[in-house]
Amino acid sequence: MLPQRIELLQAMPVFGALRADALELLLARAASRQVRAGEAFFREQEPASSMFVLERGRAAVVKHWAGRELVLHRLGAGDCFGEMALMDLLPRSATVLAELDCLALEFNNDDLLHLFERDPEQFALIQMNLGREVCRRLRAADAALFRVMVGDATGLVDPAAGPFRAA
Repeated sequence: MLPQRIELLQAMPVFGALRADALELLLARAASRQVRAGEAFFREQEPASSMFVLERGRAAVVKHWAGRELVLHRLGAGDCFGEMALMDLLPRSATVLAELDCLALEFNNDDLLHLFERDPEQFALIQMNLGREVCRRLRAADAALFRVMVGDATGLVDPAAGPFRAA
């Protein structure tokens, strides 16, 4: 299972270019979380200190507004979520609900601190990767907001994804 998990992580932007030994160090400390369909990985405004990598299943990122749940994005195997918690230490900005039974790896701040203590270079690389991923998502959100502001909602509504989708 370890080689498959390393391969999964190395294919992701957040863990890209990390050496296998650094990923093994992280994986040795990572928690494995099973979340049943209909249950939440976490809820909006809860305290946050970890990110997740979805190994199996499907989940939805949702925001609550006017008594409704709006799906912002759907996640599948190989997607990561909750990574802002490792950078800003603020409460969760959205809820992530399992749509199918899910299996995910959970990495927390202590796991990254352990990596820093063992290999500062690999720690710095993951921090840069996290920053790039957050910036990529911010650019997509900015582009979507701009399209809404100018009255061009083309591509913002996807019946499969829900009322909104990530660009």
